[in-house]
Amino acid sequence: MDFMNQPLVWLEWTGVHMSPWKLIGLTGALMFGGRWLVQFMASRRAGKPVIPRLFWYMSVAGSLMTLSYFVFSSKQDAVGVVQNLFPAFTALYSLRLDIKHRGWRRDKAGH
Repeated sequence: MDFMNQPLVWLEWTGVHMSPWKLIGLTGALMFGGRWLVQFMASRRAGKPVIPRLFWYMSVAGSLMTLSYFVFSSKQDAVGVVQNLFPAFTALYSLRLDIKHRGWRRDKAGH
């Protein structure tokens, strides 16, 4: 799995050191942060505070991606693990409650 910590060859011309793990971690961080934009847009559309299901999907995916970066990459940072472990658990639980409360196929931000 060492190739996951090696720089991506197709980015060498930019001078940016980007390994596959770093790309996964950054994508996860962007996804986790981007969920607030999704929540903002849904709340603005509804005219009240709402949390759409996409918010929870992005929370789970972003947390798990950044968690995997801190666990499996050469970074292996305990602070990053703790920082992403609890949000992943909370997001999974909240997604489960959302599906239980609103049903599997309902994706409207109706709370």
